[in-house]
Amino acid sequence: MILDTFVDAAQLELRPIPVYPATPDSLDALLGEAPESRAWAAAHGFEAKPAQCLVLPGPAGGVERVLFGVPSDPTLWDWAALVGALPVSSPPAVFQLQQLDSRQADRCCLGWALACYRFTRYKTPTSDLPRYAWPEGANRESVTRQAEAIALARDLVNTPAEDMGPEELAGTIEGVAGRHGAHYTCIEGDDLLQQNYPCVHAVGRAADRAPRLADLTWGDPDAPKITLVGKGVVFDSGGLDLKPSAGMKLMKKDMGGSASALALAHAVMAAGLSVRLRLLVPCVENAVSGNAFRPLDVLDSRKGKTVEVGNTDAEGRLVLCDALAEADGEDPDLILDFATLTGAARVALGTELPALFCNDDAWADDYLGAGLAVTDPLWRLPLHRPYRRFIKSPVADLNNISSTPMGGAITAALFLQEFVSDGQAWAHVDTMGWIDSAQPGRPVGGEAFGVRAALAMLEQRYGG
Repeated sequence: MILDTFVDAAQLELRPIPVYPATPDSLDALLGEAPESRAWAAAHGFEAKPAQCLVLPGPAGGVERVLFGVPSDPTLWDWAALVGALPVSSPPAVFQLQQLDSRQADRCCLGWALACYRFTRYKTPTSDLPRYAWPEGANRESVTRQAEAIALARDLVNTPAEDMGPEELAGTIEGVAGRHGAHYTCIEGDDLLQQNYPCVHAVGRAADRAPRLADLTWGDPDAPKITLVGKGVVFDSGGLDLKPSAGMKLMKKDMGGSASALALAHAVMAAGLSVRLRLLVPCVENAVSGNAFRPLDVLDSRKGKTVEVGNTDAEGRLVLCDALAEADGEDPDLILDFATLTGAARVALGTELPALFCNDDAWADDYLGAGLAVTDPLWRLPLHRPYRRFIKSPVADLNNISSTPMGGAITAALFLQEFVSDGQAWAHVDTMGWIDSAQPGRPVGGEAFGVRAALAMLEQRYGG
């Protein structure tokens, strides 16, 4: 667990090694008048640039203190670089940042925690991490729930599809429900048809692992309702419109939307927000077999709208449409869905900036503002109604793909909007769910973009 590197300073027999944040403006004061410290800094080229680390030895040997370069207003990712910069010893030394206000104390702790994440399910873990004493003023509960949420999402996405099928994904949701005393139900296999989730069933029926819809509810039934929906396609072969091998390679991450939604649900419940929370996750594998759904099939949906299948590789919006229709039936304050939905969003914004579509300006502004405040940014794209014409079908109410290759993220979002009533506040996050270039605190692998921003938004509205 990434929080295992934290210790309580009051319980230590020896004082932790102090770490002082340094900027070019504060460096002179931190070095003091001792010529040895100044000479040491000069010899190591330490100028207090971001992520620079200077270990200052004591007169009797060992480490006396550490200076760590940061910007004037460091983010959690600036603090995350500290983990890899500190010296490793056996047993691990304990460090503690000094001179932090409560805001920066929270940032540095969360950055530290996320930088200590390791996915070790299939390999022997190593003890190559220093230890960290909680600084004064840190909100341990807030840091813990955020770190646990992100680690949960990363673990789910990083797990290969062989061990993270529809049953295992639903089982993880059930486990989180049990931890928080939430109610959990699951509709499996052909029961999806009997209970009117035909699109979920159609996408998942070809796999030898039955599709299902996981449903978690928590909180006071009379509290404001917030419903989360996550795309839980545990592996996407593309179906009969088969992906090439290069496109299929990372498709274990196609359930990244469900991982993000579950991470947010965990954090909301851990924070005890004054909401009635619901989480809906269609858990399916898009496989190939004799009973796979086909191009130009026409599918019924829970909403009653028919959908022509223009491409079986656009399956995510099909499983989401049934879940969104169910969410819409309860008139919640907000429906928020997460999905690894389109490559078009990645082309427009890159892999690390999720696209936000929202039909309510107040909610969108709150979400974007929260993202900037907690360094978890999103970028809003338009629900441009004239593009609705591109998802028309000559034989059904809708087509699941656009008739043009342009604006694919927008047309996918417009498809989803068809299953949300007019006037119902709804936000859709089109996310990569994956880091493909390692950075401090963000290793290559699964990632939950937009989750911390959503939590901050909900805490502002409903208390935290």
